[in-house]
Amino acid sequence: MTILVKLFGDLAKKISEQKSPKSPTNAEISAEGIKRVSDILKKFSIEESETSHIFVNGVYSGFNKKVNDGDRVGIFAGNQALLYKWYFTRVED
Repeated sequence: MTILVKLFGDLAKKISEQKSPKSPTNAEISAEGIKRVSDILKKFSIEESETSHIFVNGVYSGFNKKVNDGDRVGIFAGNQALLYKWYFTRVED
């Protein structure tokens, strides 16, 4: 019962002293007690303002998106902003 979390850019340092900022740092976390993306941010002490965009199972998502056992969550640092917010609607639950 795990969730795969991929932290990109400066956020990768939250869980690892990564040498290459180009590749993500992966962490498998227990799904227990994790209901939404915001719970994952709290677990890694990441402020919402530190992020630029989030994907849950490949879908552009918001902080209130529900997550479940087996999901894949990608969280990108603020300095890696893309134009998604202008062209795609974030999925919230």
